[in-house]
Amino acid sequence: MAQLGAAVTIVTTDGPGGRAGFAATAVCSVTDDPPTLLVCINRASSAYAPVRRNGRICVNVLAAKHAELSRVFGGRTPIAERFAAASWRETRGGTLELDGALASFDCDISTATQAGTHDVFFCRVLSLRSRSEGQGLIYFDRTYHAL
Repeated sequence: MAQLGAAVTIVTTDGPGGRAGFAATAVCSVTDDPPTLLVCINRASSAYAPVRRNGRICVNVLAAKHAELSRVFGGRTPIAERFAAASWRETRGGTLELDGALASFDCDISTATQAGTHDVFFCRVLSLRSRSEGQGLIYFDRTYHAL
């Protein structure tokens, strides 16, 4: 799987299930109408229960300058420390959007299915914020690369 390069994202949630966030590359566009993203999460992840209970996420597409932040969200760093490592703003839906992300997709989880150790979420995009400046960040062959 390391040979399958992908954009690097941080997926966040907040609400009755608590605040959580995780780094993810298993994210992709499904359809434009209605706008839908596919997001995968390991059921053993500490973020899994909050994501399921809240039913909402924000997918933040990282810029090249966010490689270290991705490492923080990809490890065992406590939740409070993860969010303290960057600047965030709350979306209308109550999720957290990363300041400086190339794009932030505020979503409701509409469908979930299991696949091996993961749940696959189909997420309806409610709003999008994007910016045109900045290099993209991908993960390929177990390292980060700027685009």
